[in-house]
Amino acid sequence: MNDFLHFWNALPGLGTIINVVFIIIGGIAGVLFGNRLAKRSRETLMLANAVAVLFIGIAGALGQMYRMTESGKLETTGTMMLIASLALGAVIGEWINLEERIERFGEWLKSRTGNAEDAGFVHAFVTASLTVCIGAMAVVGSIEDGATGDHSILFAKAVLDLIIIMVMAASLGKGSIFSAIPVGLFQGTITVLAVLIRPYITDSAMSNLSLVGSVLIFCVGVNLFWGKKIRVANLLPSLVVAVIWSAVS
Repeated sequence: MNDFLHFWNALPGLGTIINVVFIIIGGIAGVLFGNRLAKRSRETLMLANAVAVLFIGIAGALGQMYRMTESGKLETTGTMMLIASLALGAVIGEWINLEERIERFGEWLKSRTGNAEDAGFVHAFVTASLTVCIGAMAVVGSIEDGATGDHSILFAKAVLDLIIIMVMAASLGKGSIFSAIPVGLFQGTITVLAVLIRPYITDSAMSNLSLVGSVLIFCVGVNLFWGKKIRVANLLPSLVVAVIWSAVS
């Protein structure tokens, strides 16, 4: 029994499996009980969720950008890397047009799951997917999961995502539940890659990923609060640029 528990706890990908299950549970709960809330209450929940996402992004970005020197002064780091990553990532992302590809996948899911009449399905799917896929916890947690077998970051993210998706499902609809699919693919892929490239992962790469990912989380919060202002999916290549920057700088 102890050997089985040790194997299960050290299993690469366990964090993502739990994360996906929690998203589904949260989404189903939101759909089942969301209609019991008045429209005004759902709108307030959505705005409250947007504020939370904004501050999660801000806190993560500031935590990486500011360092305390030995003299007790704050200094800023990673500014040029952030600007370059976002700029180059935007160019690459617009060229590939990831946002449109995700929306097409959402449309395919919409028809395949019998939700063709749900006008808000794609918006709910895309918004929820970007919220729970992008960010330091998804990337760093998946790397830790694959490289060291430590699932703690993804377990914490699973609890957070359960709450976020429950609120989104209540406010936006059942398209939010299907965000479990890209989360499984995204985090699962990173976990597999982490197992393969474990010897090459540096602290600098992790820090860059965390900073850029947190800024993208902030962008998701902007879209949640003010409507779609930023094509966040088209900024995803910024994460790759951030890793390359750490390798060449």
